[in-house]
Amino acid sequence: MSKAVVFGASGQLGQCLQALAANRVSITDIVFLPEEAADILDEEKLQKVFEEHTPAFCINCAAYTAVDKAEKETALASRINKDGVENLSRLCHTYGTTLIHISTDFVFSGETNVPLVETDETAPLNVYGQTKLAGEKVISTYIPYYFILRTSWLYSEFGNNFVKTMLRLGKEREELKVIWDQAGTPTYAMDLAACILTLIETNSTAYGTYHYSNEGLTSWYDFAHAIFELSGTAVKVIPVRTSEYVTDAVRPAYSVMDKSKIKKALNLEIPYWRESLARCVSQLTK
Repeated sequence: MSKAVVFGASGQLGQCLQALAANRVSITDIVFLPEEAADILDEEKLQKVFEEHTPAFCINCAAYTAVDKAEKETALASRINKDGVENLSRLCHTYGTTLIHISTDFVFSGETNVPLVETDETAPLNVYGQTKLAGEKVISTYIPYYFILRTSWLYSEFGNNFVKTMLRLGKEREELKVIWDQAGTPTYAMDLAACILTLIETNSTAYGTYHYSNEGLTSWYDFAHAIFELSGTAVKVIPVRTSEYVTDAVRPAYSVMDKSKIKKALNLEIPYWRESLARCVSQLTK
């Protein structure tokens, strides 16, 4: 298999890729690079990485993802989510490397009630979404050989995420208030990692922008309910409107994405969100 390098390998998706790659016999040559070893804002370090590894694939899991903090740290979010992506894109062009870049459902406004396709109009509501969209746009100015994978509500056994937060709070409190009027689809990072590895294993040339999340849709309230049900956690969950839970960043009310394009391109079967959640909760509650 052609060599691949993973940037942001210490994040939850990077750790999922590392866990899965260890058990995929066809994946024998992937280099996992944590931020301290290969900061995507450090052009000199990046140049050395590409010189040393001459990768066929560059997987970018590095990003500024603190959605609310981004409203105040706009410059930093833009540097990481746009300038850092530009640095990688420039080097991918120089070395003929295919870029696999992770983006977000937050590039959409959420003002629809039908699943979003890749060609739908983008109109991010917050700084995080704006900077991620800027990163998407800069890629195509440098290279034609890329995969942009938009995902949503990412969780796993690794890092900080909604599932782990709910499990922790469910042990500490008797009741929790959770938003019920935002609809989307959770994504088990292990499933997304498997999709990325399939892109590499098949040497796909079906370049472009794709949507990937688990199947189905839910609200944060129902998501929390499922977490507690599957984990056997006794806690009362109270549904609240977004207007009752004030945050610095505005979030889309509806960001369910249509996965037809990627399923056809890679001949994928994507698991239903609750099935994948059960797998993750089982691992977290062993």
